[in-house]
Amino acid sequence: MRLKGKTILITAAGQGIGRASALACAAEGARVVATDLNPDLLKGLDGIEARPLDVTDPAAVLATAAEVGPLDGLFNCAGFVHHGTILEISDEAWAFSLDLNVTAMMRLTRACLPGMLARAAETGTASILNMASMASSIKGFPNRTAYGATKAAVIGLTKAVAADFVRQGLRCNALCPGTVDTPSLRGRIAAAADPVQAEKDFIARQPMGRLATVEDIAPMVVYLLSDESRFVSGQAVLVDGGVTI
Repeated sequence: MRLKGKTILITAAGQGIGRASALACAAEGARVVATDLNPDLLKGLDGIEARPLDVTDPAAVLATAAEVGPLDGLFNCAGFVHHGTILEISDEAWAFSLDLNVTAMMRLTRACLPGMLARAAETGTASILNMASMASSIKGFPNRTAYGATKAAVIGLTKAVAADFVRQGLRCNALCPGTVDTPSLRGRIAAAADPVQAEKDFIARQPMGRLATVEDIAPMVVYLLSDESRFVSGQAVLVDGGVTI
């Protein structure tokens, strides 16, 4: 029970990496608070506290932080993948990407931070994990201008929080997955002009020859939220199947 006695809040926990992480953390003994914009997606998470949350709603973020109480771990998993070059980004799409991928993450972290610092003072450590991507300041990808820019900002935010609170026992890291087989990815594949070729292209860029599964990612989430990573902070941790070798 690597997370026994810990309270962990996870956003976008209704599907994909968020859901797999919620289940993995609960299996390791954590009290998990799973949130999602769509409450129907949270069904079936037995033994997990499920609550709807629009992370772009400042009032809802503050209310959730107050109601849940002090956290030992926070996984900011919610995000959006915009497809297109800089010539294909509308101002509205850019603003939405920035709001969901960065600003919402900042707001929830800010709301939860006082309680997390209090927990760190009691236990010696607390951990924030932010969802970034290999498509960020680490590596550029075609048609990922808004996504890459905002995920690079997530890495910058992560390092800033880590630097500000490292002496208070608060750790902050960014998770940078490769291409993961999730409902979000399947939606992007289905929307392509040639879905069969699109899937082949996604697989082809993975040196391991396959897409990641959510089960490939969740163990790193558990590790970075657990005391096993107590000497790890400010890092952009890649789980990318070798893309950035």
